[in-house]
Amino acid sequence: MNSIRILLIDDHPLLRLGVRRSLENEGDFSISGECADLASARLWLNEGGKADVAILDRSLPDGDGLDIAPLLKAAGMKVIVLTVEDGDDEIRAAVDAGVDGYLLKSSDSDQISHAIGMVLQDAGAFPPAVVQKLTRSSGEDPLAKLSVRELEIAEYVAQGFSNKVIGGKLNLSDNTVRNHLANIMQKLNFHNRVQVATLVLQHLVSSALRRLLHRPVDFQPDSRHAAGQTSRSALRATRCK
Repeated sequence: MNSIRILLIDDHPLLRLGVRRSLENEGDFSISGECADLASARLWLNEGGKADVAILDRSLPDGDGLDIAPLLKAAGMKVIVLTVEDGDDEIRAAVDAGVDGYLLKSSDSDQISHAIGMVLQDAGAFPPAVVQKLTRSSGEDPLAKLSVRELEIAEYVAQGFSNKVIGGKLNLSDNTVRNHLANIMQKLNFHNRVQVATLVLQHLVSSALRRLLHRPVDFQPDSRHAAGQTSRSALRATRCK
């Protein structure tokens, strides 16, 4: 079986070395390129560099790593941000840029390899702490725009299932699920499935809160009207190597 090709974009040589060694030691991955800045990453792409997944930092010497995300996506790569930035605005900007995963540099090697596997299955790779930062209350209910089937698929997307798994659960083909998901994103004016998942989780949170706020006065702790869970079952080089 061919190994999964990884492009590393980070200006810290020791971090790149650590990620390279941890992934290569697993045997399923190969590093097809290493870049220390946006300029070298663009050069790598222009010279025909190929990879399945790009792992990039946001803070690069010549700009924000998100600036190259559209080019990486256009080249057929999944994009995972690996960064120290965990602020709400930074995470939201990454999701809006269409990245497939967001990990903090404190993540261990197992979390990184797991995230790679998730994005290659068309499932987002966002740890619970990151998803929590993305969920925000809203006065509108954009999910009302979706059909029953689209709502079913959106809920499965929020649970992290790939298109193939969703299709199996709903007896639909992979292409049918993909088409439904495209319709969902068009109706919601979204660009990726992570935004869909975030909206569903946000809706679950606000619904749970509403049930708590509007529960009867004689509500008993053992009542079956539980609020429910909010969710269901990461030496500077001057050119690429």
